Amino acid sequence: MKTLKKTGLYVLGIFSLLLILAIIVLFTLFPKVDTAPELTVERTPERIERGRYIANAVAVCMDCHSQRDWSSYSGPMVPGTLGMGGERFSREMGFPGVFYSKNITPAALSGWTDGEIYRTITSGVDREGKALFPVMPFHSYNQLHDEDIFSIIAYIRSLDPIENEIPERTVDFPVNLLVRTFPNKRNQVDQIPDKADKVAYGRYVTTMAGCIDCHTPVKKGNIILEEIFSGGRAFEMPGGTLVSSNLTPHNTGIANWTEAQFISTFKQYQDSTYVSPKLGATDMNTLMPWMMYSTMKEEDLRAIFAYLKSLPPIERTVQKFVPKN
Repeated sequence: MKTLKKTGLYVLGIFSLLLILAIIVLFTLFPKVDTAPELTVERTPERIERGRYIANAVAVCMDCHSQRDWSSYSGPMVPGTLGMGGERFSREMGFPGVFYSKNITPAALSGWTDGEIYRTITSGVDREGKALFPVMPFHSYNQLHDEDIFSIIAYIRSLDPIENEIPERTVDFPVNLLVRTFPNKRNQVDQIPDKADKVAYGRYVTTMAGCIDCHTPVKKGNIILEEIFSGGRAFEMPGGTLVSSNLTPHNTGIANWTEAQFISTFKQYQDSTYVSPKLGATDMNTLMPWMMYSTMKEEDLRAIFAYLKSLPPIERTVQKFVPKN
């Protein structure tokens, strides 16, 4: 009995030592990112306009970094909140804690260098090197060309400053430790694909839009890469459970869609007569920011469609919305 007890204490001691060593490694070697580059982005009118388009129509940075009216379908942006942050991502929505989008107006970023903003967008750490949770899709933005990142920086520097104090996040164990491993070093992209190559350019735009994050199933919080764009990811909404659609060219996805149908699905929300309807307690709502994506250029939507059509077809039938009882 004494021998077993002693063995147990040895095992516990070794385990405790390994745990302490692992924590030391996490806090000394991670996040593994580059230092913020010495960088000054020239704020030309062309860059600001390109950044406005990316941030509001494709990457939809303003989707998370503004306030949205969730009493209406698709949560349209609340006027006067552009870039002020404060959107809440909670445990009820499936997150390992409570997270808030940051204020990205000059009221909050005036003390940041362009290099620090650049590193945050592409690598996923804040000014002090604190790891961001990947509800911020820095892994996707890391695959964008510098010129598009510079355009985003130029644009958010041009926003009206809005004072808005953001609450601190709460991260559940063990994610509060693992989050330090999520950021990445910058992946330099040589060039933006030629628009004439619709599939390659469509992949780039789709990456910019972060479609993979919602339209791919996850396991233990990680995207299942073998099942990309096949839908099936569940999101808890006030009225029920929303399930993302299959975007692969399977009969259960978009195999029977035409390019015109795909584009009109987005552009219908640009109709001057469209008003986002108010919703009841159990009505279907969606995280998809249709009003923002509807302003995407048709050539970019065509490229996205060409890319999605080039993917391996994956069978997955989904029930888009399951209302609460």
